[in-house]
Amino acid sequence: MHIRDLQDDERAWLAERLTERWGDIHVARLGELRDASVLPALVAEQDGVAVGIVTYEVVDQACEVMTLDAFLEGAQVGTALMSALVDRAIQVGCSRIWLITTNDNLRALRFYQRRGMRLAALHPGAADADRVVKPSIPLLGDYGIEIHDEIELTRQLTDPARG
Repeated sequence: MHIRDLQDDERAWLAERLTERWGDIHVARLGELRDASVLPALVAEQDGVAVGIVTYEVVDQACEVMTLDAFLEGAQVGTALMSALVDRAIQVGCSRIWLITTNDNLRALRFYQRRGMRLAALHPGAADADRVVKPSIPLLGDYGIEIHDEIELTRQLTDPARG
């Protein structure tokens, strides 16, 4: 598997994949609406075919995972993308990587914790508030769980005491 940066001429393709996977190019979290199609992204390829994408944003010394999509189940695409993103975050001087997911997303909670991320914060009612900026967020999510809250996960990349 080969991981590479998304090229500028692939932005329309990224927007199509985001819409296909997320129903929109916009991601709502913590009351903000972000256009993931304009963010930096890494693309996973296998035999020249895209098999996954991660979009992210670096602010200060933190790298936020905005979206992560593996188009092949069980092929370690998500793992490869997260590993490459951690490497990228370290290269650009980030001290941590973090993300937000909803309370119903048990698969994501399992995936990220198995890759070294830890629960950092619970944002009660945050998904309800996100519906103001993105009304398409469903009321019912995975496993029939009502979507109300957002969970923040983080992973330290450097020792904060050493800077």
